[in-house]
Amino acid sequence: MRRFRYIIYLKDVLLLACTAFGGPQVHLMLMLERLVQKRRYLTEEELLELQALCQILPGPTSTQTVTALGFKIGGPSLAYLTLLVWSLPALTLMTLAAIGVHYLERKNISLGFTRFVGPMAVAFLIFGAYRIARKVIRNVQGWALMLVSTAIVYLFPSPFVTPIVIVLGGVVASLNFKQHEVMEKQPLRIKWGNFILWGAVLVVAATLGAITKSLPVRLFENFYRNGSLVFGGGQVLIPMLYNEFVVFKHYLTRQEFLSGMALTQLVPGPVFSIATYVGSMSMQQYGVSGQILGAVVATVGIFLPGTFLIFFVYRFWDQLKKYRGVRASLQGVHATSCGLTIAAAIILFQPMATQWQPLLTVVGTLLILYFTRVPSYLIILGGILLGLIF
Repeated sequence: MRRFRYIIYLKDVLLLACTAFGGPQVHLMLMLERLVQKRRYLTEEELLELQALCQILPGPTSTQTVTALGFKIGGPSLAYLTLLVWSLPALTLMTLAAIGVHYLERKNISLGFTRFVGPMAVAFLIFGAYRIARKVIRNVQGWALMLVSTAIVYLFPSPFVTPIVIVLGGVVASLNFKQHEVMEKQPLRIKWGNFILWGAVLVVAATLGAITKSLPVRLFENFYRNGSLVFGGGQVLIPMLYNEFVVFKHYLTRQEFLSGMALTQLVPGPVFSIATYVGSMSMQQYGVSGQILGAVVATVGIFLPGTFLIFFVYRFWDQLKKYRGVRASLQGVHATSCGLTIAAAIILFQPMATQWQPLLTVVGTLLILYFTRVPSYLIILGGILLGLIF
């Protein structure tokens, strides 16, 4: 009976992995519908708490959330299977995308058919932030934190600002701890194994990369380091990868990276799948087998640190959240994370605001999302069709 429940859960994760477009806020919306309302694996409050916890840890928020839920249901084995099932469709598609882009470049074929996809992705971000904000922000302080965090991240678009904003939002909200009931607490029992493993892998990878000069090893270290430092999801990771792999290391051209960024919006599942594409394109000179190796190395590197860290923290999370200040702080984390999403959407939308086609695409996509229940993947496919026609 328990094994059957695990299989059903993995099927649900696979369905989400194949249909969840648009980043963490949109993913959370879909998780609420399927994992909470339909399957009742956990309550809405538990899922929102878990998502808030993952927001304050480095790594891919949606991936950590669904992996931690697998840990809650069936322990480490189910958690690792969850990670594999959740990431495999995006890994496969983005590897094929990288191989395809390399092929199209050799044949001098345009990627203009993706022109509608970027604006649609911005619309998904805006709508996801709107829906989640309506659900998780419950007072004036929450709306104020959302607006302030939006302004700060927009004015200072640095990946180092993101964790500071999230932590400060949690600290401000924690001052309302007296509004929460007192719960019986026990001393924290912390198991340091996964934290030590996270640090050990980082040191060993950096050492081996420096000694061997092997490109696959160095790629693993590069992505593992980025996965250990990035707060705020894929929209923060994208500029970090651009700076490192395009501006400094020249593994990709600007056009190759932008094509991958557009294609990422066509792929369901984690936005961190951009790392799969970048890793594959970084080894394009080694042929198809090299591109596949680069994709696998990058994917493992980007997802592994967040997995180690969520395993480390989740083991004492039930004890930690009994403290009133911790529970109160989650409302601030939710509010500021919505602000981060809105700021990312504004930054991405700015270059489009003066062009009629992207502007109409954003507005049209928002109207479809607000007034209809058309699945997101059908909207994306419609955008591709429009790109092919025009």
